[in-house]
Amino acid sequence: MPMDAERLSATFVELADSLVTDFDVIEFLHLLARRCTQLLDVAAAGVLLADTAGHLRVMAASSEQVRLLELFQLQNDQGPCLDCYRRGEVVTVAELAAVEDRWPEFAAQARERGFDAVQALPMRLRNEVIGALNLFSAGRGLDDESTRIAQALADVATIGLLQHRAHRHSDTVVEQLQTALNSRVFIEQAKGVVAERLTVDMEEAFMILRDNARAGRRHLSELAQAVIQGTEDFSRLRRKEPRS
Repeated sequence: MPMDAERLSATFVELADSLVTDFDVIEFLHLLARRCTQLLDVAAAGVLLADTAGHLRVMAASSEQVRLLELFQLQNDQGPCLDCYRRGEVVTVAELAAVEDRWPEFAAQARERGFDAVQALPMRLRNEVIGALNLFSAGRGLDDESTRIAQALADVATIGLLQHRAHRHSDTVVEQLQTALNSRVFIEQAKGVVAERLTVDMEEAFMILRDNARAGRRHLSELAQAVIQGTEDFSRLRRKEPRS
């Protein structure tokens, strides 16, 4: 797939514009996952960050199917993102069928969902690795140029998270990331509530939360807590914009 240079440039500007003092980490990482699927020849993307104990947690995914695949990868302690995070290096799997002996459960689940290749890129600054960006393909994996672009997007996201720390000098990176990880738990709980109350699937429930948080200029975690606590007016929770 030819790279759209103008759109790529706009994406870097968009990500940079998100790096304000009070930026929403969850929304920022979902933006990263969405733009990867739009710019690169990949079918899906996921973002994982490490908690204070060094365990990876799923923070964002381009679809609910990918989020569940990432969770499966973590629960079985096997897959490219784990190797990428532990080694701090890019892990490329051009053919999932060729790694069934290495990662039997993960490879089978990924292929069952229609993925043939996967690439995991470290979210790293110097010697500090805070997570991984995972890109799934329904055909051949990324070429060298696209891999460099993907790594640049992961680097921008990493810098954004570290800049978030710079505005709170007393905190460490892991402490701030732990706050974001805790927010992810609230969002998952709120997705379940919205899905049940509005009779939609989990992916649509997340889009409803995201769109309403944007419209109300609120953080996703703030809206999620209101939904869980029962203080949010459900008559207002409707899709307000197309997916982007």
